[in-house]
Amino acid sequence: MRPDLTITALRVTRFRTVTRKIKDSDGHDHPCDPREMVMALLSVETDAGVTGEVLCPPAPVRDELIAAYIRPVLLGQNPFDRERLWQAMARWQRGSAQQLSDKTIGYVDQALWDLAGKATGLPVWRLIGGARDRVPAYGSTMCGDDIPGGLATPDDYGRFAQALVAKGYTAIKLHTWMPPVPGAPSVRMDLAACTAVREATGPDVALMLDANHWYSRTEALTLGRGIEAVDYLWYEEPMEEASMSSYRWLADQLAIPVIGPESAPGKHFTRAEWAASGACDILRTGVNDVGGITPAIKCVHLAQSFNIEIEVHGGGAGNIALVGGTGAGRYYERGLLHPHLDHDEVPPHLIANVDPMDATGYVTMPTAPGLGEAINHDYIADNQV
Repeated sequence: MRPDLTITALRVTRFRTVTRKIKDSDGHDHPCDPREMVMALLSVETDAGVTGEVLCPPAPVRDELIAAYIRPVLLGQNPFDRERLWQAMARWQRGSAQQLSDKTIGYVDQALWDLAGKATGLPVWRLIGGARDRVPAYGSTMCGDDIPGGLATPDDYGRFAQALVAKGYTAIKLHTWMPPVPGAPSVRMDLAACTAVREATGPDVALMLDANHWYSRTEALTLGRGIEAVDYLWYEEPMEEASMSSYRWLADQLAIPVIGPESAPGKHFTRAEWAASGACDILRTGVNDVGGITPAIKCVHLAQSFNIEIEVHGGGAGNIALVGGTGAGRYYERGLLHPHLDHDEVPPHLIANVDPMDATGYVTMPTAPGLGEAINHDYIADNQV
């Protein structure tokens, strides 16, 4: 493939598909009966007929954003100039009065990486660096709920943890109860669930906690000391991440590693501040958190420069490529999981899922060129909005 490709078009195709997840009033996923939803496919086309694609929610790639801020940057440009194009998009954010979000430029960046992989015939994780071709996964639960037989009680969490171990998971992360679930948040309930899972799994399974995000300092400290006592691997986002000093205060008092930031804005710049200030013991990044694969790689190198661990937040093709390409993290986050949900069920807009796990708990990197998503283009064409 010649190196002087030119971007000729950007297209957003909205389509109807089916999901078995629904968000509560605070944005947390829970299982539901099959329902229709709308997704989007962002495509970056070139004069050589090679197209980069990424699946995403419709809102970050709505027409007015693509027309005002993305097409003017990308059209007529060489898609291999990813760093230059990412910098140009990021600099538009201030002038857009923050209408242009990290999510938007992140999805465009992933489509450019997908295009580069398809143009060269290589999977993106090899383009990034090819650090490893398989990675152990941890089972990441949905948040607690009040669904019978779901994740309504500490015993429910214990039983579900045993089921995950039986499937091959060697590590599990709990998301416990958060508003609007009645009675949430509760340090007492969180500690009961964490203890029940440790008792159910035994000492050899790595356990982590992602708690309610708005605990006070004293509540977060009490919960942290409690999960230290039952040997949890890390402690995640128990307070508002805008208060970096609170995390520095917490990390100074706990033996268990504090991980972050996850939801704090500011791309790799914010992650640098957290690392430099000692607000975390393990750094956090993710392609959908910091504006794409390009800045997520910067975060990995930042962590390496500080000699601290880094974990990648969330699943999906972009994060698999980051984990495989850089070697970042002990695990790949696989989820969100629930007793009433089959994570391995393939949605109709895909031919296969990108992250199948084997019986030993490992996810193997995709071998197809690009990000490796097996997109069902016929289904999308037949179900356009």
